[in-house]
Amino acid sequence: MKTQHTRSQKRILNFLQSVNRAISAQDIYVELRNQNQGMSLATVYRALEALKREGALQVRMLSNGESLYSCTQQDKHHLTCLECGKSISLDKCPVQELETQLHNSYKFKIYYHTLEFFGLCNICQAAQVSGNSEDRLGLDPA
Repeated sequence: MKTQHTRSQKRILNFLQSVNRAISAQDIYVELRNQNQGMSLATVYRALEALKREGALQVRMLSNGESLYSCTQQDKHHLTCLECGKSISLDKCPVQELETQLHNSYKFKIYYHTLEFFGLCNICQAAQVSGNSEDRLGLDPA
């Protein structure tokens, strides 16, 4: 049975399909308002929650706690730097076989999965090492 979407849900789905990237609820709210398709922020959150529950959206939580929403297309996997926030997308899914096993073992309908590794990118690691060298020498890094 096809789910009937509210007008707000349809607007959000159409918007997310057009931007083709993950975006925060606040940014969705602002963009829709700028396109004269405004709705309250509470309505945006309610619509996003309903779309997430039916599997039409996937949510990615950043290290700062912000949620990013995108249309459910494929599983996403990232390496995210805790210092600069840069996110590197992984091309291959390292847990696809596990997902299949879980689906078969528990008869659990999986809409999508996410996998996120948090740490430091090579640029921030180099900056950290450089900063530590200056600290040890008594230099002011500024």
